Amino acid sequence: MPKFFVKTENLKENKEIWITGDNVNHIKNVLRKKVDDKLNICNSNTSINYECVIKRIEENKIVCEILKELPSKSEANLNITIFQGLPKADKMELIIQKCTELGVKKIIPVITKRTVIKLKEKDKQNKLSRWQKIAEVAAKQSGRDIIPTIVNIIDISNIDFKEYDKILVLYENENKTSIKEEIEQLKYINKPNLNIGIVIGPEGGFDQTEIDKIKINENVAIVTLGKRILRTETVALVVSGILMYELGDLN
Repeated sequence: MPKFFVKTENLKENKEIWITGDNVNHIKNVLRKKVDDKLNICNSNTSINYECVIKRIEENKIVCEILKELPSKSEANLNITIFQGLPKADKMELIIQKCTELGVKKIIPVITKRTVIKLKEKDKQNKLSRWQKIAEVAAKQSGRDIIPTIVNIIDISNIDFKEYDKILVLYENENKTSIKEEIEQLKYINKPNLNIGIVIGPEGGFDQTEIDKIKINENVAIVTLGKRILRTETVALVVSGILMYELGDLN
């Protein structure tokens, strides 16, 4: 059953949900849905799913009737935030798409000393809008109950470490602490919804001064993924997948 996201204000009286925006064209002209066809509609503000039936198809909206509320089964009890060093070209789009599929809750683009790409303020807003749309499409495709939040671009010095149970910083020059060791320790934290941050550098990696400043935080671990150096767009997918397998719902 096709899935679509709406906001709380789209839930109306008499058990009606109004679908508006780009989804109207997709439902009418791509999926070619008709009156009495069923849809899965998720309130992105509450993560509540509804099985609905199309009652009216209008020019700018589709009116659906709620048949029943559906249980949420697609979100893990693990809150992963990716702090992604801003990469070149369209690599960020791949990272957002795949991390959404894997269950990541939030993605924050980060500027570091070795970030190559330079964005003007106008370009930043255009990028953020596109990235958020990519997250929404990936969330629909993968059956998520939330759309991951793509946060405004920040400088690495402005990361707030306090809200996380653990921050894992992937550093190619680390040769002692492995990600496996840190994950084993995380398994002993008696908490239902772990908040884990993953900090990943851009193509050129981190400057040593950045690592020195980050590692003074108590909840930060500088870790290695092993002997091979992975591309920046690969790291987020590998680490998210490992964490979801070991601590989330992929096992």
